[in-house]
Amino acid sequence: MCHIDDNEHMVSNGTMEIVHTYPFLKSFLAGSVSGTCSTLLFQPLDLIKTRLQNGSKNSTPRNGMITLFMHVVRNEKVAGLWRGTVPSMLRCVPGVGMYFSFLHWLKTNFGSEDPSAFECLCFGALARSFAGATLLPVTVIKTRYESGLYAYNSLSEALCKIYKTEGRRGLFSGLAPTIIRDAPFSGIYLMFYTQAKKNVPSAVRDHVSAAPINFTCGLFAGILASGITQPADVIKTKMQLYPRMYSTVPEAIRIVFTDNGVQGFFRGIVPRVVRRTLMTAMAMDSL
Repeated sequence: MCHIDDNEHMVSNGTMEIVHTYPFLKSFLAGSVSGTCSTLLFQPLDLIKTRLQNGSKNSTPRNGMITLFMHVVRNEKVAGLWRGTVPSMLRCVPGVGMYFSFLHWLKTNFGSEDPSAFECLCFGALARSFAGATLLPVTVIKTRYESGLYAYNSLSEALCKIYKTEGRRGLFSGLAPTIIRDAPFSGIYLMFYTQAKKNVPSAVRDHVSAAPINFTCGLFAGILASGITQPADVIKTKMQLYPRMYSTVPEAIRIVFTDNGVQGFFRGIVPRVVRRTLMTAMAMDSL
């Protein structure tokens, strides 16, 4: 028994040494763990958001978020709220890890000791664009699973069907609005988050632990960033669900505005703001 315990202790120490030696890996692991927990917890909000933005008979957007929630539970059971969890996990878990590890690399190699608001804006935008573009095919599948419009039996079948019927363009549908959404979101979020932390009064820092301060700053930054980037999220969803109808960003903007006016660009904003704000605040607080 002692021999086993010693080995376990050595493995534990070795793992910790690796993590401390490679902060890049630490950022990836911390982001991935937080991504796993938040994805499982907030998947229903993402599903409701997608169906509200879809605007089809399945989503009944005119009746609001609560009615849609009950509609899903009644017709697809409680488990239906977690539809699309697998592709969400495949996107968010490595995606959050990639974001934080790339962000760490940018800050370490190109940032200053006290990064300015502009530096945070640029680093956040670059890191999120890299992660979002890399994992876009999984995002397309996730969106289609959540919509309830597509009947895929597995991820491999979904990839094959999309590639066979739509080609590589189908797997990367919505690339432009995804980057337009993710780059500003992460840049704006990181800028507001770091600036909010800097402006916390010293009296508060002396009497409150770092965790609630970081989480509160994260909530504040998430609400602002989510609201600003909501129109791009709507366009992204439309292009990924109906790539033939919404073939380009200008065409998607025209159709959404013609059908629903300005308010059409803000469909699903409540569940998205809640989900993105809490997910990102949890992720930042875990690092």
